Amino acid sequence: MNQDEYCKIIETLLLVSQEALTLQQIKKIFPEELTSAFVRQCFQQISLDWQDKGVELLELANGWRFRAKPEMQVYLTRLNPEKPPRYSRAVMETLAIIAYKQPVTRGEIEEIRGVAVSSHIIQSLKDRGWLDVVGHKEVPGRPELLATNANFLADLGLKNMAELPSLAELSSVLSAV
Repeated sequence: MNQDEYCKIIETLLLVSQEALTLQQIKKIFPEELTSAFVRQCFQQISLDWQDKGVELLELANGWRFRAKPEMQVYLTRLNPEKPPRYSRAVMETLAIIAYKQPVTRGEIEEIRGVAVSSHIIQSLKDRGWLDVVGHKEVPGRPELLATNANFLADLGLKNMAELPSLAELSSVLSAV
C-alpha cells in the first residue's frame, strides 16, 4: 500500500469511530508496523484535505477525532435542538478548583470555597467522566485525592492542562458575565 491508501484507511477509521482514537490504536489496525511519524504525516494530510470543510481533525487529550468547526455549531443546534446540561455555580466552582489545584481533597475544596461541598456535586462530576480518584491523602481518614482526566480535557477540546486559560484570564471572563 502507498501513503494515500494508508491515509484513506485512517481517515475512515476516524470518521466512523464514536470515540477519539489514539496513535497506538490506529497503528494496531495494520498488520505491518507503521511508525508514529508516518501516522502523524497521515493526520497532517487528512487535516489539509478537510481544511475547507465544515469539520476538522483535532488532537485531543484522549486521541484524534473529527469535530464540527465552531462556526457550524449554530446549524447543528437547529438540527438537534437538545440543550446541553447546565451546571450550577457550585458545580462549576468545584470543577474549577479541582482543575487548577489538582490533586485536591474534598476538604481542601471546601476550605477554598468556604462552604461544604455536597457529595452529589462530586458524584455528578465523576458520573460525567471528568474526575478520577488518583489516590488518598496520608492524613487521618485518608480522603480521596481528586483530579480531572483526559475526558475532561477532550470535552473542552484541549490536548493538555497547559491549554487551560490562566486563572487571571478565567476571572476576567467570569467577571464580565
